[in-house]
Amino acid sequence: MRVNCKIVVIAVCFGVFLLLYFFGGNAADEPPLKEVEEDNSYQSSYELGNKVASKLIIKSHDELHVPPKQQLKERSKERKVINIGRNVNAKSRPRADARRPVSRHARGEEIMHLAVVTCGNRLDETLTMVKSALLFSIKKIKFHIFAEDPLASQFEKELNQWPRTVSAKFQYSIYPITFSVGNAEEWKKLFKPCAAQRLFLPVILKEVDSLLYVDTDVLFLRPMDAIWAFLKAFNSTQLAAMAPEHEIPKIGWYSRFARHPFYGVTGVNSGVMLMNLTRIRSTLFENSMIPGGLSWENLLHPLYQKYKNHITWGDQDLLNIIFHYNPECIYIFPCQWNYRPDHCMYGSNCKGAEDEGVSILHGNRGVYHDDKQPAFKVVYDAIHDFPFEDNLFQSLFYPLQTKFLETVNTLCGRLPQVFLKQVEKTMRTMYEKKVVHRGKPPQK
Repeated sequence: MRVNCKIVVIAVCFGVFLLLYFFGGNAADEPPLKEVEEDNSYQSSYELGNKVASKLIIKSHDELHVPPKQQLKERSKERKVINIGRNVNAKSRPRADARRPVSRHARGEEIMHLAVVTCGNRLDETLTMVKSALLFSIKKIKFHIFAEDPLASQFEKELNQWPRTVSAKFQYSIYPITFSVGNAEEWKKLFKPCAAQRLFLPVILKEVDSLLYVDTDVLFLRPMDAIWAFLKAFNSTQLAAMAPEHEIPKIGWYSRFARHPFYGVTGVNSGVMLMNLTRIRSTLFENSMIPGGLSWENLLHPLYQKYKNHITWGDQDLLNIIFHYNPECIYIFPCQWNYRPDHCMYGSNCKGAEDEGVSILHGNRGVYHDDKQPAFKVVYDAIHDFPFEDNLFQSLFYPLQTKFLETVNTLCGRLPQVFLKQVEKTMRTMYEKKVVHRGKPPQK
């Protein structure tokens, strides 16, 4: 009997000891926020911020030597605050894809500027050029459209009808045709209607640092970002970039017929012209009239007055004269960045296009709208007819390939890879970015 009583007493004492251990020791020894320190395979920025904050709170309490029971109460309160904050953030934070455009284009240098001048019946052609730039480009584009009054409202109407997914990739401003010096009507009729407007872009667009000007009959066959990158290749004196007018002096127009000074051996073509407007505005240009040099705005009118009876191609001739006297100011990019019928109708003479494909197609001589050079017309029609948001391979590249087979017996169509290489390469790159990279699981 006594043995049984002893056993009961020992069991009771042991039970009391266990109760004291669990209610007393465990509370003081084990931190209640242990689960906050557990790592996860993926953490968003707001989760990471809350994790760091909770660790800082715990550390501050340890440094102050708060008594265990008081520390437990305060930590539980802090834990509630942290959890509440996390829920608020989870509800209010925008989707990741909604945030990217804001951060990506917040800086001015992230937006590319493109200018075009259009008069007469060039509305449809200009919209096709704009469309080609948007189809392939990566960065956001700001279009500066100079147009006659009847065309301005038509541009606005057409551009505002484009899908929201497309309109999110660009901004635009429409300007009237204006000339700051000289006789406006005389400037307007120089060479083609309104073409001389490009000469005044540095004067009008005073808030723009750099700009790509293109004629209305230009098509982008790769992202505009690629030609925009040439700005970084400029040295300290270069302020504009153009391609040569011809590759072979024997068949070049300037080398055979020009009655005025021109740049280099074959002259330059101004249908695609990349400009650092800030440098142009701050430079004094050497010339044959005033020894000390003239600013861009003050140079244009006297230059025109001196050479107006000797120029054939209007504003392009004036640009050639300017850079003849200031050759250190120009950067020459390869012919594939301004590929024209002259590069193939007399035999292929643009080695860069043969190797890399055409980057920018320039359909001068009206070849988009007649049957003289079907290869150029096929590319124009394919981009013009492509419905926004359709599959690029199915609705653009494959029809383009099929139509191109009909041109292989023509002068320019006999080298299909010249026209198709960059288009295919650009589309494959876009496909890989959209499908392959986005389809990858998050890295652990």
